Amino acid sequence: MTETTSTIRTAETLELQRLIRMTDMLEGQLRQQRTLLQRRGMSLPPGTLTNLQQVRAELERLLREHEEVAREVSRLRELERTAELINSRLDLNDVLNEVMDTVITLTRAERGYLMLRNPQTGELEFTVARNIEHRTLMENEFIISRTIVADVARTGVPIVTTDAGSDERFDSQQSVIRHGLRSILCVPLLLKETVTGVIYADNRIKSGIFGKQELQLLQNFANQAAVAIENARLYEALQASLANITAMRNLLSNVFDSIASGVITTDVQDRITTINPAACRTLNLTAADCLGKPLWQVWALIPPETLQAVREEGISESAEMDCDVTGRGALNLNISLSPLRNAEGHIEGVAIVVDDLTEQKRRERQLNTVRKYLTPAMVDNIRSIEALGLGGERRVITSLFVDVRDLKRHPLRLTPRELMAYLNRYLTVAADAITQHNGIIDKYMANEILGLFNTQLNPSDDHALRAVLAALEMADAFRALYAQLGEPAGTRYFRIGINTGVATLGNVGSETRREFTAVGDSVNAAHRLLENAREGEIVISEATYRACAHVLSQIPRLTLRSTESITVKNRREPMQIYRFCREDIS
Repeated sequence: MTETTSTIRTAETLELQRLIRMTDMLEGQLRQQRTLLQRRGMSLPPGTLTNLQQVRAELERLLREHEEVAREVSRLRELERTAELINSRLDLNDVLNEVMDTVITLTRAERGYLMLRNPQTGELEFTVARNIEHRTLMENEFIISRTIVADVARTGVPIVTTDAGSDERFDSQQSVIRHGLRSILCVPLLLKETVTGVIYADNRIKSGIFGKQELQLLQNFANQAAVAIENARLYEALQASLANITAMRNLLSNVFDSIASGVITTDVQDRITTINPAACRTLNLTAADCLGKPLWQVWALIPPETLQAVREEGISESAEMDCDVTGRGALNLNISLSPLRNAEGHIEGVAIVVDDLTEQKRRERQLNTVRKYLTPAMVDNIRSIEALGLGGERRVITSLFVDVRDLKRHPLRLTPRELMAYLNRYLTVAADAITQHNGIIDKYMANEILGLFNTQLNPSDDHALRAVLAALEMADAFRALYAQLGEPAGTRYFRIGINTGVATLGNVGSETRREFTAVGDSVNAAHRLLENAREGEIVISEATYRACAHVLSQIPRLTLRSTESITVKNRREPMQIYRFCREDIS
């Protein structure tokens, strides 16, 4: 083996080993990421760890194959005795054609065939067929004695005949008779005492052209050709192995580059060995300015003693830190440090994962602000709302309208700010009761609130009952508020209307500003019931009553005042309504 070949083999082996170490590092980092994501209710894309483990297994297989191929090439080169012209080429087709052209030239044959054993099936297959003009023969031009080929392949003993037609060994064979075969020479291709193929040459014109000298010459050449052919085969296998290694390396590089988290690795001297694009973006660095330099020199946030502790004690550490990054300003970072181990489990450095939580923290602060104005259900299911686009979905819902207190009935001489604060106390009572029973606030309209039950955001089978229970809880809460504000006994300001029916729910507005709402006759009907309610009264429709009649009779302190039919605006048919009131606690 030449020094160059040895260097290439060593470099390729080291590259494979490095890729395996990188795979192990990535798996460890992804497992850490999975743990962090699970704490936040998220997860890695399905199959991420499984695919990475498959990549590692494939790399290990390629390493074994590569080392086996390299060893075989080493052994074969020691046995190599093929002619200089053949050995100067490693392309299998070129080598095979040169072998057959040389055979024909050396033996003065009319045609020559090379058959190689298929590694999978073990059968001999035509590989090269050439004639004296160095032209490749077509399949319909193949004329050989298959019996002679089979005998040589089975025994490994060469066969020569000067005139097959008069040779008692072959004169009865149909192919010899039919094609008029005369001079035939067939030798095995032997590689470490194994027949890997045969070389068959013949001449139908002349007899007696093959003798012991030609046989010996061809046998020696066949031994050399067997090595050259195997070398070419191994070279092709090595090229395929290298192509696989390159593909795996590119895949790992793509995986490494596409990780959303910043990843930095250091060696035992704390020098940066790898840094992915995400880390460069987060820390406003470039790989050229980082690689080979001590981490603390490039990024002083992590002191050398921390890296040393992770390496020497083999422990992992994680912390959330606020820091200033040049060119980016104040950032909130989550930093995880883990020992970086090689394939043998020895610690070779530290792997650092950096997650930029700045935007996430900003969004959380925004959501906390939004939650003061929207229900938790609407905030937590904002993606469900977005998926509806500017359109809607028809479904059966229950709508609850509540008038907390007529604006004309508020205390006089309140400033606008005082009136707003006063009104908000009433609105809070109603809103809390609605959300407590899984309703969502569709909108506030001065002193009125629209609550919806069984939308895409708060689906429930018993939505009508939930709306009624919300109204009853609202009634009790208002009475408590009246007492707290010093209102006279028996005060009743609220009015509630509830209806169950089909409505269209979805987004209205524009691409840049939209609102989730419900529209339809059933929603309008709920407001008509509110308008027909007296102070302190809950009015529900026939549809709502039917949905929860079996429960209403069991609710304490709930009195059915009357049932009646009313005609409401925009409806031709009269509506059957039920008027309820909540009795005071005795």
